[in-house]
Amino acid sequence: MDWLSNTVYYIVPFIVLLGILVFVHELGHFLVARLCGVKVTDFSIGFGRKLWGWTDSQGTEWKLSLIPLGGYCKFLGDEDAASSSQSEKEISEDERKYAFANQNPLKKLAIVIAGPAANYLFAIVVFASIFFFIGKMDFPAVVGGLVPGGAAEKAGVLKGDKILAVNNKKVATFTELRQEVDMHVDEKIKLEIERDGKIIHLSFPLQIVPLEVVADQDAKPRPMLGVHSLNAVEINPVQVSLGEALADSLKETWRITEVTLRGLGQMITGRRNADEVGGILRIAEMSGDISKERGLIDFIIFMALLSINLGLINLFPIPLLDGGHVVIYSIEIIARREINEKAKEYIFRFGLFVLVSLMLFATYNDFARLFHRWFS
Repeated sequence: MDWLSNTVYYIVPFIVLLGILVFVHELGHFLVARLCGVKVTDFSIGFGRKLWGWTDSQGTEWKLSLIPLGGYCKFLGDEDAASSSQSEKEISEDERKYAFANQNPLKKLAIVIAGPAANYLFAIVVFASIFFFIGKMDFPAVVGGLVPGGAAEKAGVLKGDKILAVNNKKVATFTELRQEVDMHVDEKIKLEIERDGKIIHLSFPLQIVPLEVVADQDAKPRPMLGVHSLNAVEINPVQVSLGEALADSLKETWRITEVTLRGLGQMITGRRNADEVGGILRIAEMSGDISKERGLIDFIIFMALLSINLGLINLFPIPLLDGGHVVIYSIEIIARREINEKAKEYIFRFGLFVLVSLMLFATYNDFARLFHRWFS
């Protein structure tokens, strides 16, 4: 019955998670398109053959499709889900004003930005809801224990020390502490510590921690600080007002975005290993692990984190992504004329090459990780 268990814990959560995030993203495009007077002919969750659907009063066909690995909004005048333009002759004279291709660049820009914006808004609402209804449930950046023989213990860090900053980056929670340590790529790490009312500065190299002392047995050995948080049983949720919850959710969303961009920059400059890049299989693995080993709140938080990443990635200036369209429409707004169709064709071909290359690389990393997990 292992196959049934794996289906429940891995495939189902993955489909639910991806379906919700794709729906949020495409709903952003859909709503702004409607506000801009563009007719949406299809709204699909998934690709390929339609499994179920219905048509609303505005002529939009809403449907669930066979392959649950994405989705799309198809506007009037689009040849396909990739928004290739139809010939003007195939659209009636009365309907041409509702076609996406016939809109001014400002409206096009608003429509393409709306997808990533919806993903960010979704994450902000999720974080604000958790902070307001449940409370802020993170651990303080206080050392609750030390790994024997670990880097921190050797450097003189003591149990009860409050870590104020990592590499000159302020940290307030143990999650922020862990993330800043994960972002470390230099020879030595710098800590600012408060101990008995005094400020102490330490600088020392990280040290690889044996897997037997790491909670995640599937993790790869990597340099770590070698500290534990306070007892997990002692979490004390802090209730905040709605205004504070919204402010904190905005800060959390920005922090995740900033950390992601820093990590990407380190990969581009060669300071961070690119094998951390993951794709669809990695998402399925992580969503399954969370649904199997943790709870609903952790799954929802993971969904919000992924929503931020989806929104951010779609804003990258790569042709075929929303960010690529943003660049094109911005140029058209500044130049006050459309870019030549032949030039657009070559730009999108380049974008397709880049995206396929990234997908193949991410999939390779996914299979390599799964092989290591299953057979090592």
